[in-house]
Amino acid sequence: MALPATAARLLTLVRKASGGDRAAFGELYSRYSRMVHGILLARVPPADAEDLVQEVFLSAMNRLPALREPEAIGGWLASIARSKAIDHLRTRRLSIELPRSLASFEPSADSGMEARRILGMIQQLPDAYRETLVLRLVEGLTGPEIAEQTGLTPGSVRVNLARGMKLLRDSFERKPAP
Repeated sequence: MALPATAARLLTLVRKASGGDRAAFGELYSRYSRMVHGILLARVPPADAEDLVQEVFLSAMNRLPALREPEAIGGWLASIARSKAIDHLRTRRLSIELPRSLASFEPSADSGMEARRILGMIQQLPDAYRETLVLRLVEGLTGPEIAEQTGLTPGSVRVNLARGMKLLRDSFERKPAP
């Protein structure tokens, strides 16, 4: 049975990257970095997510030759991202937000405070809903793209999105805007 062209291309990329081909690894990065960023954003503060994306891919590059099932690259990267987020939160130093009176500038009204509030609400949801919502709403991935990149079934993605949106709506009803 022949693989679809996209699946065959993915296997070729993984095999080349595993052999040290930096251009092939760059294509894998381009293909999966939004998914990895979304998973991290669902778990860590937004300011930390970008650096952790780089750590995930650095770790993946070093461990890629050990990947036994190249077709599972998306799920494997998602697993590395989740582990990096857990490790980051475990070792993160306690930080204290300074009062606004000490700030050197006053943020504008459209500075993203509402976006941070919503992201905070999403981060309180169960993992499966949190990830799929961030991948859809923040990273802009479609349901089929989320399924393809994470290894979830399309049905699971649809259920996670629907249930996650319901929980998010319920959360909005309980927590009015400040």
